Amino acid sequence: MTTTPEFAVLLRLIDERSTAFRAAVASAPSLDVQVPTCPEWTLFDLAQHIGEGRRDWAATVAAGPAPAKSAAEGAPAAPREREAVPAWLAESTEQLLDALREAGPDRGCWTWWGASQSPETCGAVARHQLQQIAVHTYDAQVTAGAPEPLPDDVALDGVEEFLFTCVATTSAWPHKPTAFDFHATEGHSWRLTVDGDGARTTRIPAPGTTPVAAADEGPNPAGVSVRGTASELVLALYGRIPVGSLKTDGDRGLFDLLEAWEPEE
Repeated sequence: MTTTPEFAVLLRLIDERSTAFRAAVASAPSLDVQVPTCPEWTLFDLAQHIGEGRRDWAATVAAGPAPAKSAAEGAPAAPREREAVPAWLAESTEQLLDALREAGPDRGCWTWWGASQSPETCGAVARHQLQQIAVHTYDAQVTAGAPEPLPDDVALDGVEEFLFTCVATTSAWPHKPTAFDFHATEGHSWRLTVDGDGARTTRIPAPGTTPVAAADEGPNPAGVSVRGTASELVLALYGRIPVGSLKTDGDRGLFDLLEAWEPEE
């Protein structure tokens, strides 16, 4: 089964994905080109989002459990000159990494995911920041015309991180209780159960490693399952590729209900 990457590994991977993001921006024909996977943004908008967002999270980590004001307030704006953007992005990343190193993984930190399965710690922030920069690196690569799958070590944790952080809730599921199974071809699987108590994810045995009946034990057997590489699963969860492009079994309409669901909290 998967485990959460060590803090030092998370920081290294954030740095690596940030370097890949800058490379994709540098290779694109223009900062004014539209980002196909984020059509409301130009590449400049995406770069600005990454740079300012990492600076904001650096300030948030430094503030601990108390919400921090935006680091962008009063700070120099993202440079419009293309040759200046990589250095500004690199500085943004370093501010975040410095703040995380100083704080360590167990320090409390304000987050927006209070009722999720992810703790409100700097380690959880680092885990989510890795997925943010990884998916946006894919966006930049698509824009530059050279998309690459997310690295395996990033993507395998990314499925669980998304389900734990972005989906888990104590708000009641407004439909018939059911479950969603996610199977990575690399050999890891997760079950998202939704019912009157909300949404929670557990790790489950991968297909072929246990009898089917054992995998389906419990009051809510999976209504639908999806299989793909870990990278494909992460990109589908973030809406970068359609879930229908992956192998699915069961009621595909459940994914439409999940996507449209807006928990009350």
